[in-house]
Amino acid sequence: MIRSLLRSEWIKLRSVRGWAFALAGIAVALAGIGLLAAGGTVMSCSDGAKDIACPQPPAGPGGEAVDDRFTYVHQALDGDGSLTAHIASFTGIITYPPPGHDELVPGLVPWAKAGLMIKDGTRPGAAYASVLLTGKHGVRLQHNFTHDRAGPSSAGWLRLTRSGDTITGYASDDGAAWTEVGSATLDDLPRTVRIGLFATSPSDVTAKPGAHGGNVVQARFTQVTAVFDHVDRTGGWTAAKIGDDGMQTDWEKFHKASEGVVEGDRITVSGSGDIAPAGQAGGLTIGHTLAGTVAALLVAIVIGAGYITAEYRRGIIRTTFAATPSRGRIVLAKAVVLGAVTFVAGLAGVLITMPLALWLLKHNGTILLPAPAGLRLRLAVGTALVLSLAAVLAYGLGAVLKRGVAAVAVAVGLTIVPYLLSTASVLPAAAAQWLLRVTPAAAFAIQQSLPAYPQVALPYEPSGGYYPLAPWAGLGVLALWAATLVGLAVLRTRRDDA
Repeated sequence: MIRSLLRSEWIKLRSVRGWAFALAGIAVALAGIGLLAAGGTVMSCSDGAKDIACPQPPAGPGGEAVDDRFTYVHQALDGDGSLTAHIASFTGIITYPPPGHDELVPGLVPWAKAGLMIKDGTRPGAAYASVLLTGKHGVRLQHNFTHDRAGPSSAGWLRLTRSGDTITGYASDDGAAWTEVGSATLDDLPRTVRIGLFATSPSDVTAKPGAHGGNVVQARFTQVTAVFDHVDRTGGWTAAKIGDDGMQTDWEKFHKASEGVVEGDRITVSGSGDIAPAGQAGGLTIGHTLAGTVAALLVAIVIGAGYITAEYRRGIIRTTFAATPSRGRIVLAKAVVLGAVTFVAGLAGVLITMPLALWLLKHNGTILLPAPAGLRLRLAVGTALVLSLAAVLAYGLGAVLKRGVAAVAVAVGLTIVPYLLSTASVLPAAAAQWLLRVTPAAAFAIQQSLPAYPQVALPYEPSGGYYPLAPWAGLGVLALWAATLVGLAVLRTRRDDA
């Protein structure tokens, strides 16, 4: 029975040429706008009075783009060994936002860092492990940019040891009783590595309410200075600014402190930057290729609503119900066929658009963040599912309201409008996140290309491409809405006359 209904609905859909053209419109919308956006994207950076090509961010051990900028006073470590030091002083400065950015205020941003590090050479992006003191998050063990483990809330003494590929960090209040913070395994670590002391401080990033809604994000230059004493390794120290590509503001050129000062067992290290995933500051994500999703979503909604309301308007639905008395099964069969063909059309559009848009972006010199195969698969399949479920949602509305225009308007109000309001910095962040939790627009979380890291202080908001729900959880919200509306359509169809 179900199989015959599905076959009948499929034959009916493919026999109408207009539906085929409409479904093709999904792929056309994805490709047209996606390629137009990619072709018009050009990236350049400024070094003084001239524009130059933006530097490619280094890649970490996991292949992700990373920010690896810090001051390092280091020496060679051959084989196993350790380094112990006491942080006698940990201070910092933060600039005021424009126009008073030449003024300074003392202080440490929460993720300012100073501590001990073992690193596979001095190449930016090389594997490392470190035990460190932060501005406001206590002692941490961090390694390979994405891994972070909390230790004591405060400690003046730090120790880092190597045993083969295993690096272990310790902290102490008095230099006598030690607490293990944690350990990290750095695969294929060479026998000779660099060991030393480091300091760095990320920009002070804040989000403030804008005059017309949304938030205005400001980033202020910061710098830390750490004074280490009781350093138990001597001689052969080299001071260097890791990851310094020479691109800096005039303020930085004239106000940055020296790299490091070694005075016996007392070493002063000043630094600015970060040791963390690069995030969107490193370049564009692969999600930029899917700029046509909203337009394709509108096409899918129109198709979904019209798929059922056209039959009501023309009276064809009476013939369908007369041939098959089980009205509920007919409604479900239509939903399944509509969802399947919309998914195929959406997937085809993504598979056409994504590689062509990536080629255009690279051709224009745009820096693209690495996109693993798993991420590409999730974006392709997830985007097709968003379009499919949105079409089914609109179909359910059409069956309940029996009016195509009304169904389209409500579906757009539930899916597209909340997304646009939330990502265009029109609403306060809390309101935007609430909308993207409870409305079908939550499904756009499936297109989030970058994870949010607790150890990276950024305003993780929808306007920046971050969503309050996990990717598949957001898609689940849309699926629940679609299932609910199809269920209501089944109930109404059983009770009402056509």
